[in-house]
Order: sequence, then structure tokens, then C-alpha cells
Amino acid sequence: MTRPDPHDTPRDRIDARRQAVFARLDAGVMVLPAAPVQYSSRDGARPYHPDRELYYVTGSTEPETIAVLSGGNEPRLVLFVRDRDPEAELWGGVRLGINGASERFRPDECHPISDLPAKLPDLVERADRIFFRLGRGDALEQMVVEALGRARARGPRTGTGPRAIVDPGEILDDLRLLKDEYELETLRHAAAISVEGQRAAARVLAPGVGEWTAEAALEGAFRSAGGSGPAFETIVGSGKNACVLHYVTNRAVVREGALVLIDAGSEYGLYAGDVTRTYPASGRFTGPQRDVYEVVEGALRAAIAAVTPGVSIADVHDAATRVLAQGLVELGVLSGPVDEIIEGERYKPYFPHRTSHWLGLDVHDPGDYVRDGASRVLEPGMVFTVEPGLYFGPGVTESGGFGGIGIRLEDDVAVTADGCEVLSADLPTGLDDVEALVGASS
Repeated sequence: MTRPDPHDTPRDRIDARRQAVFARLDAGVMVLPAAPVQYSSRDGARPYHPDRELYYVTGSTEPETIAVLSGGNEPRLVLFVRDRDPEAELWGGVRLGINGASERFRPDECHPISDLPAKLPDLVERADRIFFRLGRGDALEQMVVEALGRARARGPRTGTGPRAIVDPGEILDDLRLLKDEYELETLRHAAAISVEGQRAAARVLAPGVGEWTAEAALEGAFRSAGGSGPAFETIVGSGKNACVLHYVTNRAVVREGALVLIDAGSEYGLYAGDVTRTYPASGRFTGPQRDVYEVVEGALRAAIAAVTPGVSIADVHDAATRVLAQGLVELGVLSGPVDEIIEGERYKPYFPHRTSHWLGLDVHDPGDYVRDGASRVLEPGMVFTVEPGLYFGPGVTESGGFGGIGIRLEDDVAVTADGCEVLSADLPTGLDDVEALVGASS
């Protein structure tokens, strides 16, 4: 599988997204800046991560790019980009420049980024709202706030100009929540590469192996399979580390008989995979580990079975929670009616997180989980994770020999017209199948 260039996104897909934004802007203006270049120290630039909103609407992944989209009767995209600079390009690679950006992204106007201070006031002066994400604390934010101030001063006499700054997510979040076929295919690739990474990590697992060794095998497999690297910090938690939900230190040595929880995902074409499996380092689950694992796998299967258009995202969580609560009773950890356990949230010391998050250009993709006071109803094109777990870390009961056990299973799921597609289905969850992955030669 080759590593894709995000610029290969079909032009008609970008155009359709842009038109959808224009349709929702009305008389507003949206200002979308590129992500800033991050430095570890001095001039040591970190790998660049493009802003997902700017990419979604324009296709651009270059630093120092700003898109200004104006709605109304004559919608327009004005793009500001870096000039060509032979000396800078010698060190950092070829820039698109005005001509390249105009050809690739087809804006209505394209200007050098140095023109922004002079041109931005005119671009926003007739808008009723400015869609811009505050909190950057940079020169662009100051320009936007000053434009709003000028409009407030003039507005009472002219009746024009922006009166509010609105988060772009008010428009973009719902658009990004529903994936088109190109996005779904890209997410399938991201999930497939994530599965390959999990298999590679499982092959090197054994007592005495460092968590970092499994991490290296996994992330190397991502790159070998065409991914651009991890979509988020890889979690390799062995033993009690598996009970730390976002454990990313990955520097412990795996002990005999320990479980190893690996939560990782590859990025592919700027889209994220996110898959979790829990493996027995010695190749076989112990009795208590097997008992807990069966409960978590049952919750995974129940939650995925609940995914279909018309149900809510909360229904998926509830399906997993009921199986986990029932399992905690059967394990002897909790007692009493399951309904009362759920209503009183007595399961939460063992299952403290939600079952799902949206997945797409971001591993935690935007989109409301609650609308108008009710849980979001699933629609075809939505993609999210299903990840139940049980954790017997410090402070919870160790009865039954469960102390220190942490198990989570996670698949990536796309809602279809009549149910769902499990994008990561090629990586098994059955006990025997998972045991067979550990130390496998192929």
C-alpha cells in the first residue's frame, strides 16, 4: 500500500465541501489559518501537522496559509499563501507559491501572505459574523478582533459589519461528521494499516520484552504499510500500566504472565485509525484474565451489534455497559440487580470512560454527541470507535484475582444504510485467535 499525498483528494470532493460551507455561511465570513510550525527548542522544528479544517475546505496542507471564505450572493474563496523563496526551499522543500496554489486549489483570488493585514479588513467589513477560532493569541487573532471592534464602532450608523465572532465548528463539525465515499475508503486504509501494526507488535511480545520494543515494531509496520506514522501517541501498557487509560510512557519490561494493552492507530492521507487489543505476553490468558476478557469481548460485540441508523450513540454505550455490568456481577465483583448497578453507576470504577468517539481527520473527530438535549442519532457515513474495557487498578477490589488486570478492545466502525461496517474486522478478538497472534512468525 503506497503512502498517499493528501493533495490527491479528488478535486470534486473539495469543491463539494466548499460549496456546503458557502451554503451555511449566509452573510458571514470564515477565516481558517494553517496550523503553526512547532519547535522543540531553538530552530528545531517538529514534524508539521496540517490544520484539518483548512485542509477539509481547501485541500491545503502548507504552513502560513490562510483561507477567507465569504458567503452571500457571491461566495468567494480568497487564499493567502507563502511566496516562493529559493533559499527557504533549499532547506524545506518546494513551496506552491501564488501560481501553484491558484492552480491546485482554484481560489477566486490568491495573494501572498504578506498582503493579509491590508486586505483582511475589506474582506470582513460587510459580513454579519466572523467564523474564527479564538485562542491563538497571534497577529491574525488580533486582526480579527480589531475588525470586529471597527464594525462595532461603525455599525450603529452604517448597519453593516460583523457583530460577533463564532467558532467555525458551528458549520464545519456537522459537515465533517458525515464522511463521503472517498473519506470512508481512506479510513478503511488507515484501519487496515493500524491492524498490520497491531499484528507486528503482537509478534514481538514475550516476557522480558520492553514495551518500547512493541511500540517500535508497531510504528515501523505503519510506515512500511504506507502510513505516515502514528495518528496519536501509541499506548503499550503491560501489567498494571494497562489500567492507566492514556499510558504512553512505554518503558516498562513485560513480565511473565502479564497482559499487554496496545492502543494505536496509523495516519493515512491525514485520516486516523484507532485500534486496541489486549494480548497475553506469555501466549495464554490465565483463568482470571480469560474471565475478564470474555466479558469485555461480549461488550464489544453487543455494542457493534447495536450500531445501525436511527439508534443513538448513547444506545451503543448502553449496550456495552449492560454487558459489562452483568459481567461484573458474574465475576463476583459487584452484587445486586444490573439495572440498579447501571443507574447508580457502580460500574464506573471499572469502566470509567465512554464507549465511543468520532473518528476521521482527527482521532477524536469533531461533532456533538448530544443535540437538543438528546443523544446524537446515528446516520450513514458516521465513523466512530467502539472500545469497552474493564480495569482493576489501584483502589478497586482485587477479589477473584483480578487485581492489576486491564483489558480494552477497540474497533473502528462506519454506519451504513442498514447497519455498520467494522473497518478493523481483520484483526480478531476471539480468545484463541488473539493468543495465536502473540509471538507468531507470520
